Amino acid sequence: MGITFGMVPAGIADVAPWRSWDSAAEGLLRLLHEHVGWDLWMVTCVSESRQTVLHSHPEGLVRPGAALPWERSLCRQMVEGTAPRMATVTAAVPEYASLTTGPLRDAAAYVGVPIVAPDGSLFGTLCGVAFRARPRSAARELPVIEACARVLSTLLAAGMPVGPAPTATGRRPTPPRRR
Repeated sequence: MGITFGMVPAGIADVAPWRSWDSAAEGLLRLLHEHVGWDLWMVTCVSESRQTVLHSHPEGLVRPGAALPWERSLCRQMVEGTAPRMATVTAAVPEYASLTTGPLRDAAAYVGVPIVAPDGSLFGTLCGVAFRARPRSAARELPVIEACARVLSTLLAAGMPVGPAPTATGRRPTPPRRR
C-alpha cells in the first residue's frame, strides 16, 4: 500500500496533523475535557499586564477574547511558583483562594501549566477549572495536562503560527488579504 498525497485515507483521518496551532489548541482542549474532565479548559496568552483567553472548551462558559489583569490571575501564581500547578481545592491554597474573582470566581479547583514561547519566555497557559472541588486522585492527570502544554510549546517552537488574538467580542480579526 502506497502513501496517498493530497487526500487523507478515512482510516487515519482522525489522527492527521492539525493544520494550525489554533486547531491543535482546540483539539487538546476537547481531549482534556473528554478524558480528564473538569468543567472548563482554556488556552491563554499573556501580554504586558493582561491574560487573554485564546480558546476555551466547552464553548459559552468563557468567551475567547475575555481578558483578566495578570496581577489577579490564578495562572500568575502558578507561573511564579507561589502556588502549585494543581489545586484540587482552591480554598485550601491561600494564593488561589484570594484570587477567585471575575469569570472564575466560582472555581473550586484549578490546574494550569505554562506554554513556553520559542525564546523560552512565557507565551501563556493551558488551564482548567472545576466548579466543585476535585478528589486528590485528580493529581494523577497532571502529567497528561503537562504533555498537552508541551505539545503547544513545541508547535510554537517549530514555527507554527498562532492566529490573531480574539477581540472582547470573541471574534478574531480578519487577517489582511495578500496581493
